[in-house]
Amino acid sequence: MNDVLLSVENLSKGFSSAGRRVAALDNVSLTIAPGETLGLVGASGSGKSTLSRILLRLLSADAGSVRFEGEDWLALNGASLRRRRARMQMVFQDPLAAFNPLASVGAVLDDPLRIHSVVAKDRRRDEIATLLERVGLSADYAGRPVRALSGGQRQRVAIARAIATRPSLLVLDEAVSALDVTVRGRILELLVDLQKEQGIACLFISHDLAVVRAVSHRIAVMDGGRIVETGPAATVVAAPQSDAARALVAAVPRLVTDPC
Repeated sequence: MNDVLLSVENLSKGFSSAGRRVAALDNVSLTIAPGETLGLVGASGSGKSTLSRILLRLLSADAGSVRFEGEDWLALNGASLRRRRARMQMVFQDPLAAFNPLASVGAVLDDPLRIHSVVAKDRRRDEIATLLERVGLSADYAGRPVRALSGGQRQRVAIARAIATRPSLLVLDEAVSALDVTVRGRILELLVDLQKEQGIACLFISHDLAVVRAVSHRIAVMDGGRIVETGPAATVVAAPQSDAARALVAAVPRLVTDPC
């Protein structure tokens, strides 16, 4: 993991609130290597989601740069951006809100295959079955309505949709926080297995250091819109250097600190 897949340099973003300017991001810099998971952890309001939305081009940055797969990511527009979106996909906290709840699972998975011309039309049914199998669901789920699925099943479909375009980077924003402990563990295992199989890099965003520690190679800690600490996951958990990281570790007193 020596190459750089994603490079964020001095990224800043502010919002107006009650007549004053609030810095949601303040000169944020980070890198992610191919096949690596960077855990981004911090308290609510620390800037994590703002960063993810800028990376997905859902928000504009005030300053700074983002390079993704060697390109100036923030300079892409129109058709060039639409083509490149396939390479960076997002898994949201609430998949039902990200889907048409009246749609079938097959329709949800067909959309990215069709929009990004991943496979020919006559191969899309088989590709949908393959995607479902990759996330631990049988092919007959394609005919089920999204609203009839459990939370864990919907999140598996969300992951299947995200990997349908064969991305090199997944951005997961609180993707397991709404799930119960047992389902959460299964989804985390699925993400680790997919990464091993396909070499996908992940930016795993959460307020829960225990969850981040379970899947991440490195951890970056955010506080007040800044990255205040970065290091190997085991090191950040075992010997946190910043006040923010120490507070997160203290909030999970039974956190296992031995390397995976």
